[in-house]
Amino acid sequence: MAWVRTSISVMSLGFVVAKFGVWLRELAPRLPGTVHSEASGWSGPVGMGMIAFGGALALLAAWRFHVVNRQIKLGKVQVDRGLVGLVAIAMMALAVLLITYVAMTTVERAG
Repeated sequence: MAWVRTSISVMSLGFVVAKFGVWLRELAPRLPGTVHSEASGWSGPVGMGMIAFGGALALLAAWRFHVVNRQIKLGKVQVDRGLVGLVAIAMMALAVLLITYVAMTTVERAG
């Protein structure tokens, strides 16, 4: 269930990232002295990528659930350290992507 919660969180954050860029583009012309920036143009692809990644995590969670259930029935439950490591690395890559996106949009807006 933790994997499913994580996938829902990643998809929700992706939705917010994607829609926030749209909201910024709609709001920018109404603000005085606003420089129109294309930096928010990355919010759509980043957000959709996060939604896709969250969906993949949900599928992975369902697959892992069935594998563990089968192992429990056989009395041979094993930890899949490789899969946990892979998901941890993917989450770290997502964090780096988001940090880069926020840094790029913040610097361009401040400059």
